[in-house]
Amino acid sequence: MAITKPKPKATVDDFIAAAPDSEVKARGVKKGNKQQISLTIAPALLVKIDNLAAELGQSRAAVINMAIYRAVEHGLIKE
Repeated sequence: MAITKPKPKATVDDFIAAAPDSEVKARGVKKGNKQQISLTIAPALLVKIDNLAAELGQSRAAVINMAIYRAVEHGLIKE
């Protein structure tokens, strides 16, 4: 008979984390390395976004992603 080390006791948090329903599921649909979401935008703002996208030669999604990235990385400026 081999001598083995006793297994360390799991903490309550470890026990709960191991439960099959403990995982927090991301909302939306995963598309490649991005997560698809649903977003509601006022029609007037959407027109402005579409105009800016056309001016920049980008897609609507690219312009929205760029705006969100800038807001998150650099903050929002109050005017």
